[in-house]
Amino acid sequence: MSLTQLMLWPGTKICNRMGIDPEADAGLIRAMFNMIVYLVIFLGLIWFIQA
Repeated sequence: MSLTQLMLWPGTKICNRMGIDPEADAGLIRAMFNMIVYLVIFLGLIWFIQA
């Protein structure tokens, strides 16, 4: 598994579970899910470091 596939894995899994083709719409749906996942992870990490 390449680094790119590893970074896109959360969005791909979410799309697959919802029955959406991850490559549809040029991958924009998968990108949205990836941004949401990584936003939550990084904001949680920043919050943990600040506390």
